[in-house]
Amino acid sequence: MKHMNNSLIEIKHLYAGYDNNTVLKDICLNIQELDFLGIIGPNGGGKTTLIKVILGLLPPVSGEITYHKNELKQRIGYMPQTNSIDKKFPILVSEVVESGLASEKSMKKPEKQARTREILIEMGISEIASRPIGELSGGQLQRTLLARAVINQPELLILDEPNSYVDKRFETHFYNLLQKINEKTAIILISHDIGTVISTVKNIACVNETLHYHSASDVGSEWIEEHLGCPFDMIGHGNIPHRILKTHG
Repeated sequence: MKHMNNSLIEIKHLYAGYDNNTVLKDICLNIQELDFLGIIGPNGGGKTTLIKVILGLLPPVSGEITYHKNELKQRIGYMPQTNSIDKKFPILVSEVVESGLASEKSMKKPEKQARTREILIEMGISEIASRPIGELSGGQLQRTLLARAVINQPELLILDEPNSYVDKRFETHFYNLLQKINEKTAIILISHDIGTVISTVKNIACVNETLHYHSASDVGSEWIEEHLGCPFDMIGHGNIPHRILKTHG
């Protein structure tokens, strides 16, 4: 794996887990500035555990994680899975988005409101700013959560299964938005949708207890089969990539 001077986060020989259960073993990963890293892997393979370690929510059992920029840990934007959001909670779109500035203690209320208006326009959701989140479609909720994650202009944006509960028509628009964000921000995208990941990201890592890293430019189905543990075919179909899982036990 290439180790360059523009590294944001360096993970060396990381072991992590819960109680006596080790979920991640000997993980080495170098996340570069403006990287767009796709993380794939089976359920229970450790994708979420790795993200918790990067966010500082879970201390490693052993190994080290180095943040190469001051206050980088505070400048990570995080977009959770949309199905983890309580849509019954009485909060407006503009309030959700502005809550992404909660850690900006030096920012005054008018500044926060101005920045919120700016990002609402950027994400194309200014017309729904005063709507409660319970009334939103999947795509609208997704854009709201993305706006909240990038409002404080993070160095790194982490997206956990962003295409859960989103209609396919909006998906292309969403990935175009991500590519625009990636011009200024490194992105880690966790997804079980291998086709989408491969067509979007710059590099790819398969996490299944251990981690296998690959440049996405030439990743093939054999490599993913080997490390993901279930065989599949990749099929290009127009602009929409598909994947078909082969029979596996």
